[in-house]
Amino acid sequence: MDRRFLTVVGVSLLFALVISGIFYQLVAARRGSSRPQRSEMREVVVATKPLSLGRAIKAEDVSLVKVPVDQFPQGGFSKVAEIIERPVISSVLAGEPVREGRLGARGSGLGLASIIPVGMRAVAVRVNDVGGVAGFVLPGIRVDVLVTGRPPGREGTITKTALQNILVLSAGQNIEPDARGQPINTPVVTLLVTPEQAETLTLAGNEGRIQLVLRNSGDQSVQATSGREVAELYGLPRASAAKPEPTVARRASAPKPAPVVAPPPPATEEIVVIRGNQRTVEVVRAHKAEVGQP
Repeated sequence: MDRRFLTVVGVSLLFALVISGIFYQLVAARRGSSRPQRSEMREVVVATKPLSLGRAIKAEDVSLVKVPVDQFPQGGFSKVAEIIERPVISSVLAGEPVREGRLGARGSGLGLASIIPVGMRAVAVRVNDVGGVAGFVLPGIRVDVLVTGRPPGREGTITKTALQNILVLSAGQNIEPDARGQPINTPVVTLLVTPEQAETLTLAGNEGRIQLVLRNSGDQSVQATSGREVAELYGLPRASAAKPEPTVARRASAPKPAPVVAPPPPATEEIVVIRGNQRTVEVVRAHKAEVGQP
């Protein structure tokens, strides 16, 4: 055989082997990178049943499940003992991880007391079907509080907005709204207020009649109102408040002394005296003639 032909065949085979080796390494590297890598797992506490507001968590209410470390929820727990007997302040669904923000501090109380923020107060207000807006004052909504009464010094009745944008904590003993959105007919509604607002609300309930007004929960504005009087309902001007007449204390002043009148100047007379070629004027006093004298 021709030696040149054999050389060409050998070089071709060698080149084919090199190309095949490079291609095999590329395919093997791609297959290795496409294989799923086993990530590290971590246990997280999840609820085994729906957890409602105000209840204390028991061991049978939760369980541990494993999740990838990169999927561990923020504020989650890895030990059941960390959440036992802690009150629920925000509802937790079944299968949902239990987070720190959904629980109150251990020992902070159960029921309604557990969902009252620090520095706030819960005040119960007695309402009827009208004052309670026909049962649609549900937990979680916001209301305005109107008071109707007769202020001191006024003859007519006035209605005034006492508080605005107040959160409803509970309707009766229900601290969660009805799942179907049905009204809750109850004679008592509990509102979340500051200590100063609690004083205003208590005074309004004792001195007048309270009416709750529904508002959009997304509306955070506070409107300045002047109130309404009975006279305005009939197109009459507002009745002015009766103002007592000011009393002015008068002090007895000391008698003023009589003005001193200066005596009139004595009467004078002028006499012209001519001495030779000199002429002078002399002033002399005139003497009053005594009574009886010529």
